[in-house]
Amino acid sequence: MIGFFDSGFGGLTILRSVVELLPEYDYCYLGDNARVPYGNRSQRIVFEFTKEAVDFLFRKGCPLIIIACNTSSAKALRRIQQEYLPVVYPDRRVLGVIRPSVEEVVEQGCRKLGILATEGVVASEAYITEIKKLSPTVEIYQEACPLLVPIVETGEQDGEATDLIISKYLRRLFSQDKDIDTLLLACTHYPILRRHFERLVPHQVIILEQGPIVARKLKDYLIRHPEIEQKLPRRRIRTFLTTDASARFNRLALTFFGEPVTSHLVLLA
Repeated sequence: MIGFFDSGFGGLTILRSVVELLPEYDYCYLGDNARVPYGNRSQRIVFEFTKEAVDFLFRKGCPLIIIACNTSSAKALRRIQQEYLPVVYPDRRVLGVIRPSVEEVVEQGCRKLGILATEGVVASEAYITEIKKLSPTVEIYQEACPLLVPIVETGEQDGEATDLIISKYLRRLFSQDKDIDTLLLACTHYPILRRHFERLVPHQVIILEQGPIVARKLKDYLIRHPEIEQKLPRRRIRTFLTTDASARFNRLALTFFGEPVTSHLVLLA
């Protein structure tokens, strides 16, 4: 099966898009809800937490893992790939959400990119670094949106204040006539707020969310790597695991995944 890991619920929006495009495979989702959020933690701690989750999913039998978390992708993925896998699991693979998103931005021909993300991801400058590697001429503007994740997780996405809060972030991002042509929603919670963005963002701006991007890139990856694809069972089994409060996980998963789930409580250590 293909493993999916996130510090909480947001990665379910990635899994939802992947299941829609590639429904034939087995999937195992792990949310480390007991230790969320990761964004305000040090790079060392995020790496240790992510490594524990990756190791857990490998022991569950996943030959391929998607880190469906921007913070873990920014702060831990490179070390996982370069230091951990070659020594412990040389025949398995771990992918993230930043690289596919960056590739999509470049393929879209973006000239001026606006990025909305959490404070930790903005501070890491991971997107700036990766985009400049592929397309040095792209102008990049970032805006941290610390209130959006709590809005979604408390079920207030349809609240009266939501438009006001999003508008405040967008005014900052689009200020001073930057002529941004593409907006990347670089947090897996933000697709839940997509209709707000569509209403408030200038109509000519392309809005990119990560779920469909990761799904397409994963499909392409499996075509190019038959040695991994051939290890994947095709029984359409969906497993959902959480490190804390499975009842709450099930309730919020309906918002993020779009259909009821039954999760199981697990310990990573």
